Amino acid sequence: MQVGIDSFAAAHDDTALSVSPSKRLRELVEQIERADQLGLDVFGVGEHHRREFLDSAPAVILGAAAARTQRIRLTSAVTVLSAADPVRVFQEFATLDLLSQGRAEIVVGRGSFIEAFPLFGLRLEDYDSLFEEKLDLLLKIRDNEHVHWSGEYRPALNGQGVYPRPLQKPLPMWIGVGGTPQSFVRAGLLGLPLMVAIIGGETRMFKPLIDLYKEAGRRAGHLPDQLKVGIHSLGYVAETTKEAADDFFPGYAHTMTEIGKERGWPAVTRRDFDAQRGPQGALLIGDPDDVVDKIVRHSKTLGGISRITFMMNPASLPHGKLMRATELIARRVAPALREELGENNGNDG
Repeated sequence: MQVGIDSFAAAHDDTALSVSPSKRLRELVEQIERADQLGLDVFGVGEHHRREFLDSAPAVILGAAAARTQRIRLTSAVTVLSAADPVRVFQEFATLDLLSQGRAEIVVGRGSFIEAFPLFGLRLEDYDSLFEEKLDLLLKIRDNEHVHWSGEYRPALNGQGVYPRPLQKPLPMWIGVGGTPQSFVRAGLLGLPLMVAIIGGETRMFKPLIDLYKEAGRRAGHLPDQLKVGIHSLGYVAETTKEAADDFFPGYAHTMTEIGKERGWPAVTRRDFDAQRGPQGALLIGDPDDVVDKIVRHSKTLGGISRITFMMNPASLPHGKLMRATELIARRVAPALREELGENNGNDG
């Protein structure tokens, strides 16, 4: 069981709607450095193109962290591949791999927001086909120094070399998915590790989709060891469960309510939040013992998971609380999970 943290580099904290972007990014790198010192396995940085977040260039943030860390794996969470050039994505993460001496990973996905499409001159109706084509190209670049490829949305490559090449061969790549069955099947057919974003509802509802992934992988001839499952969850740990819930709720409610205005969801209430913190709910909010027990139950329900990452800051937690939660996850949650579910610190790509 690998244990880590993801961040979306929220642009505001609990004292102001907007604080210094420079300070927030420096604090994020400090948090990654501390996670490394404490022995966590992985730290991921998301990609958004919205005013609320500062993570539109995750490889740059991770590159800064690479220079200040020694062991922790550094990954996107996720790279919005539909709106990116696969050549540049590979070059950025290959460079990160060299800087970090072989600790880079990519989690590729389609993303849960649509701002990148008009920003980069893409059509939203091409959402699925863009991702499929660009994933095919990214995998070809990963496996071949000189690439022969043609597609609909990008000029062809006719044997050009793509550089630099990473230290890891191959560069580890996961497929990030939400709740679309076709995405689970695609990952299984490709034999790529699966990172499932479970941010709401009941975690057990994802079991049929994970089974679909494993069955597709088996039918495609991939070994079970290739078909690893990771979970990205909204989560936060404090000394007591009450403290964790009271800390996390205001920012969670604000962010989910604002997103809900765009997507037609109702405003989030404390009752909704507390239900999601319950035994079957997706939120990993509580003291270390409660959170460990819940992750162990979820792992057994889902047929075993290889990695769990906590997304602790959807909006408003201040730096000090994030640092304290990072320590609790590293010192109390991660060791207990490794004891319960086993060590797994190898290359998961």
